[in-house]
Amino acid sequence: MQSQCSWTPCKMPTPLSFKPLTFSTFSFSKQLLLHKKSIASISSTSRGIVSYPSLMASSPSVSTTQKDAFSTQNDSTRKTQQPLQVAKRLEKFKTTIFTQMSSLAIKYGAINLGQGFPNFDGPEFVKEAAIQAIKDGKNQYARGYGVPDLNSAIAERFKKDTGLVVDPDKEITVTSGCTEAIAATILGLINPGDEVIVFAPFYDSYEATLSMAGAKIKGITLCPPAFSVPIDELKSAITKNTRAILINTPHNPTGKMFTREELSTIASLCIENDVLVFTDEVYDKLAFETDHISMASLPGMYERTVTLNSLGKTFSLTGWKIGWAIAPPHLTWGVRQAHSFLTFATSTPMQWAAAVALRAPESYYVELKRDYMAKKEILVEGLKAVGFKVFPSSGTYFVVVDHTPFGLENDIAFCEYLIKEVGVVAIPTSVFYLNPEDGKNLVRFTFCKDEETLKAAVERMKEKLKRK
Repeated sequence: MQSQCSWTPCKMPTPLSFKPLTFSTFSFSKQLLLHKKSIASISSTSRGIVSYPSLMASSPSVSTTQKDAFSTQNDSTRKTQQPLQVAKRLEKFKTTIFTQMSSLAIKYGAINLGQGFPNFDGPEFVKEAAIQAIKDGKNQYARGYGVPDLNSAIAERFKKDTGLVVDPDKEITVTSGCTEAIAATILGLINPGDEVIVFAPFYDSYEATLSMAGAKIKGITLCPPAFSVPIDELKSAITKNTRAILINTPHNPTGKMFTREELSTIASLCIENDVLVFTDEVYDKLAFETDHISMASLPGMYERTVTLNSLGKTFSLTGWKIGWAIAPPHLTWGVRQAHSFLTFATSTPMQWAAAVALRAPESYYVELKRDYMAKKEILVEGLKAVGFKVFPSSGTYFVVVDHTPFGLENDIAFCEYLIKEVGVVAIPTSVFYLNPEDGKNLVRFTFCKDEETLKAAVERMKEKLKRK
């Protein structure tokens, strides 16, 4: 089931079968448009993330010595290039838009406001804790579901944030980033054919992992400007086969924060229909205009909720990949069964350092929020001055804008122009929808960069980007 936003879709090109092409033989936007069109007829239950061909040349360089050796081989014995092989459940998922855009940022010397990783480092006290753990010999396999001290620190933080008391040994599972926590939860608790409801636009790993689990995906589209949950549509989407609803608040890519009223209504529907909730809360400490509300804290919801979180966003240490899942024992069992055969255990010294991080004083979180609010103001005010229509962002370090004042036909064409002609990277949001047409007018910028970088990007856009 898919929902449509109110704007008029642009006319897409005639369907063509997609073949990977190099950047030099075909323009980036045309490659992406043809690829998206080639999969547009796939239903929401089977289509994959919109994915992109490699823009790099596929032929490796060969030394003179190697060429001489090859020339001595008989033509009949030479190896021919073999087609790429991948299981059917994965064949529709190729290189992500984030990898492609970051590569293009380097190629064109563009300022990368696309991919959501900081260009500044995490706090010294956390890095020093990791160094000390390594020196102290904490370098072998950790306990599968987490170093005890980290599990305890997570439980302490969760109690401060939600008021809920959880057993660190029975209800917390440490994973290799929140993305693994998402995968372990879905693979451990979802059966083939189960229906799972997601709110589009969504983090791209949701659809990929649900597809690998054999789930039937139902999309509910959140439309600008407020990206509010269409409650009546959600009610009609729930059936006797609905196993779970996947929520992300604060929400990537829109910056929306689900309101208490929305969460309470979703909770009531889940209790009434015996539906689980998987809630991705990695941006919980980046809530700017209202307090974050954890679904598990609502009456009757802890017993049917898996709360997913991580260290990376809050402490600017995305490369450490420390995440966790909090759930009652009967749901933790499934999460841990999957986790055991995905990664088994997560980096030991980084877990010890993560425990130190989570016990940071409250002043750390106050300063974090203040710093990000200043960065947000620079970007938002700058984008408005450039001529974008900027939609409200109450959380995360992302902001979504309407690019149509600049006259490009869709988000992909705009992002290509922005990189090549302006020197700034944004992310086309159509890749976050089951129906890419729903996101064709929107692009996402991130402000998890230092202030000088944000100001430089704004100046480039003011100078080179003109309304049409």
